[in-house]
Order: sequence, then C-alpha cells, then structure tokens
Amino acid sequence: MKDIQEIFNDLEEVKKTQKEIQTEYKDALVNANEYQEIQDQIKELTEKRKQIQGIVQAEMGQRFQDLEIAKDQQKELKQMLSDIAMSNLMDGKSIELKDNNDSVYEPQFSVTFKRTNAKSINEE
Repeated sequence: MKDIQEIFNDLEEVKKTQKEIQTEYKDALVNANEYQEIQDQIKELTEKRKQIQGIVQAEMGQRFQDLEIAKDQQKELKQMLSDIAMSNLMDGKSIELKDNNDSVYEPQFSVTFKRTNAKSINEE
C-alpha cells in the first residue's frame, strides 16, 4: 500500500496534467469564432439579468434583506452544528439527528490539506 506522501505526490502530478489539458482546451476555445460570439452574448445577458435582479430586489425591500439575514444565520448554525458534533465525537458520544420526517442524519467528515509556510516536520 502506498504511503500518504506517495499518494499526495500522485495527486499533485494529476493536478499538473489536468491544468495543462485545461490550458490547451481554453486556447482551442479562444480560437473558435462561434464560441467567442456566444461568450459576448452571455456577457450581455448576464448584465441584463443583474439589472433585473437589482430591480426585483429593490421592489422586495425588507423581504429580500430577510433572505440575506437567513442565509447568514444558516451558515452560522451549520458551523455551530459542526463544532458541537466534533466536540461530541471527541468525547466519545454518538451523534444522530432526525428531521421532521424522521429521516436520520449522521455526521460525515472529510480531511483537506492546506499549504503552510511551515518547514517540514522531518526537517527540524
């Protein structure tokens, strides 16, 4: 079985290859005249859409502001839920949630890696 560093190196290589292919693809699209025409139309339509959205948002007034507040509250509550779930798991407690329809939810966790400026642990 590969160790974690080998898998990470493989992932970096696949990302590099993917980036090269995406660059080639974008270059090919730039050279396609019809694609450029459609891109220009999309820009125009996007601008019109933004104008209409602005008008409707202004017409909705406080109700639209309530939507934005609800989005922020949802984000905060999700973070709280995650924090409490992690604390409970670290304390050895099991976690199971149910919604109004008695559907059961259990936590799912994933690990991501973020580049740091720290030196390697092995180099110290």
